[in-house]
Amino acid sequence: MRLRPGQHIRRQSDIRDVRKQGVRMDCRAFTVWWLQRPEAVAVRRACFVASTQAVGKAILRNRAKRRMREIFRRHQSLLPPSCDMMLVARSQVNNWPFAQLDRAFTDACGRMAQTPRSPAS
Repeated sequence: MRLRPGQHIRRQSDIRDVRKQGVRMDCRAFTVWWLQRPEAVAVRRACFVASTQAVGKAILRNRAKRRMREIFRRHQSLLPPSCDMMLVARSQVNNWPFAQLDRAFTDACGRMAQTPRSPAS
């Protein structure tokens, strides 16, 4: 299943809302911020961030975002519907084996399911 254009968070105001009103989860290799939207449209959207300071030069940043996109693509069905998510890469994201990143993301999805609601709701 490929990410559709509507699944990318592009507007700065949407990214800011996820950051300010959302719930933060530390996954060691990356940080997940998520926010349950009140909209009826069940589209899971994501934004992927990899900074030069945290990850390194362009090749490493692109690899980090590619790996996080693939993890989101594989496991988006585990997320609540109408969910906005921001994944922020850390330096370990390129050093961990893909299976370990995969496991960290699925664990975070499990913790999201246990969270009764986001602070914005």
